[in-house]
Amino acid sequence: MSSNLSGELKEVLRRAGCRLVREGKGDHQIWFSPLSNKHFPVDGKIKSRHTANAVLRQAGLPKQF
Repeated sequence: MSSNLSGELKEVLRRAGCRLVREGKGDHQIWFSPLSNKHFPVDGKIKSRHTANAVLRQAGLPKQF
């Protein structure tokens, strides 16, 4: 897979009410989800749908990829 799912994932997170908290190390960002009440990292270059779905799970959202 050569496609980068990060942009699409971040849009899904925003629509669900999640917000960017700060920049993390490297190309990671730290996000917060009001659904799970947790902070979680989002990589800047997600190429695997499994990784994208794992981020959604941390945010308290169902699989979408």
